[in-house]
Amino acid sequence: MKEYNVAVVGATGAVGNEMVDTLEQRKFPVKNLKLLASARSVGKTLTYKGEGIKIEELKEDSFKGIDIGLFSPGGAVSLKFAPIAAASGCVVIDNTNAFRMDPEVPLVVPEVNEHAIAMYKNKGIIANPNCSTIQMVVVLKPLHDAAKIKRVVVSTYQAVSGTGKKAIYELEQQILAIYNNKKIENKVYPYQIAFNVLPHIDAFLENGYTKEEMKMVNETKKIMEDNSIQVTATTVRVPVFYGHSESVNVEFERDLSPDQARKVLKKAPGIKVVDDPSKNKYPLAILAAGKDDTFVGRIRRDESIPHGLNMWIVADNIRKGAALNAVQIAEVLIKKYL
Repeated sequence: MKEYNVAVVGATGAVGNEMVDTLEQRKFPVKNLKLLASARSVGKTLTYKGEGIKIEELKEDSFKGIDIGLFSPGGAVSLKFAPIAAASGCVVIDNTNAFRMDPEVPLVVPEVNEHAIAMYKNKGIIANPNCSTIQMVVVLKPLHDAAKIKRVVVSTYQAVSGTGKKAIYELEQQILAIYNNKKIENKVYPYQIAFNVLPHIDAFLENGYTKEEMKMVNETKKIMEDNSIQVTATTVRVPVFYGHSESVNVEFERDLSPDQARKVLKKAPGIKVVDDPSKNKYPLAILAAGKDDTFVGRIRRDESIPHGLNMWIVADNIRKGAALNAVQIAEVLIKKYL
């Protein structure tokens, strides 16, 4: 089997760590692994296949001889370095928001629009969608193929790991502070997140929505390749460490019963149906954490409209919502294009 030189950019972050682990777990054919981050991380090491690999500083000449770059360093860094990497012959799979809506850059969830990966030749860059969008479209695509979706109303319940390591630490410290009657400090979020719910993810826009909400609207249409699908979103941060949950209401052009939907979803790739209310079986964030699948349950009719279903969708936001999806893209890339 041919092997590839791979660089992970933003290797010390939560997603970067998971990218390294996922490459090893899925036995991706890595010849040499380069771990890149900012200057302050130089000297740290990450373990890959039992070997400690030192973090190197991200520089303009970091991509000489690199075949594939898995990027998760923050949008501004990707904007600068992804084109530099691509110019050196490295195919970039970028987990930030920097290139997602660029019409020349494919926005890919392999279970949904694997064919779009071929567009990487335009700029040498493939965009990884937003975590909350990924798990939703994995479920929506087979249903769209079965009964054509008209409208989606989604409310998310997103884990703090979506903000990064500092947010995980903040939730931990706030919980400890509450139990020990100490002062609660919040630096990552504008308010206490422990035992609280914040209807605010990313910056607010002039239309009253947040950037996160509009990402879900715009990315869904691009990935599904159907601008006729109407999407509205409310994104919420909850005091959960790993695993985004979503309440999704879907209106179809033609009837699709809950049983028909379950049959369709059970056959679809990357999905696990957990839906037996009589036994209290439904998707949970704690059960999705660390898993590759996207879980769906609570599938039931929306009795307020002719052709509507409600459902509950859960996935590990760091894994399928970021690292795993990027590595899956890389797997298709080497199988079909490199």
